[in-house]
Amino acid sequence: MKSFEPGIGMTTNKAPYIEEVRGGDALFIEQPYELYSEANHDVWRRLYSRMLPQWEKYANEYFMQGIDNLVMDPGRVARLDEVSEKLQKLTGFRAKAVAGYIPAYKFFEALRNRVFPTTITIRDAEDIEYLPEPDIFHDIAGHVPMHTDQAFADTLVRFGDAAHTAAEMCASMPDEEARVRCMTSVIKAMARFFWFTVEFGLMKAKDGSGLKVYGSGILSSYGEIEYSIEAPEAQRYPAQLEWMVNQYFEIDKYQPLYFIVDSFDHLFALTDELIVWMKEGKLNNVSPGEPHISEADLRSFMEAGATL
Repeated sequence: MKSFEPGIGMTTNKAPYIEEVRGGDALFIEQPYELYSEANHDVWRRLYSRMLPQWEKYANEYFMQGIDNLVMDPGRVARLDEVSEKLQKLTGFRAKAVAGYIPAYKFFEALRNRVFPTTITIRDAEDIEYLPEPDIFHDIAGHVPMHTDQAFADTLVRFGDAAHTAAEMCASMPDEEARVRCMTSVIKAMARFFWFTVEFGLMKAKDGSGLKVYGSGILSSYGEIEYSIEAPEAQRYPAQLEWMVNQYFEIDKYQPLYFIVDSFDHLFALTDELIVWMKEGKLNNVSPGEPHISEADLRSFMEAGATL
């Protein structure tokens, strides 16, 4: 492994370390903490300081409890080993570093094993308002506090079970063309369900005072966290599986539509229902549109199915 000068930087799309390890055989990599620059730490500090009052106003209570439990340094990029040590004691989950995108089946299989694949680069200061791809602030400050809640963590594992079921279904189909068509639709349905829940979900406040945010895509967005709760033009409906799996989405703008769950037990039940529908063939022909299912994502399910 090539050595890098301490403080060289771990900025999204500009990190020499990531370029070096990307494309290797290992799914998980190390977090070379000494490579973060002071500019990287400053971006984390700025993001955290401006998100905190938004979280206090709009985030669900389980997220805020997670923030307290993780005791992250608001002024320095999070250390995954420290986060995982606290997280594992609470729900068995760990945050493990990846070089970037990993194929969909491998992502869900990691969740099934209580591992959260975590991006370790951080956005450039010029992109502090919005970044179309995940960074460590989105993954650790947006996602991981929710993973400290047992009911939510168990739901993530159930998502992994859904992917496992999908791969098994694929293996049982003798016709190649039918396998590709079915799996493309099922993965699209799963991606949409994950998007409208784990990434952009709303839930009823426990005290009945209105709505709170639990979706990590919203929890890491300064503008959308307020928009999702306050904007009169945003549509908010009770979570319905048939709507979520057939509704396309776009990633580069505030969402026009949000779905509301009653609780994480409700979310777990919806994930169970997703698996039932999968087995019954109800996800084999969902509506067309976004997200596009990449060849790598499709292949990851097909290859997994061949080994089950």
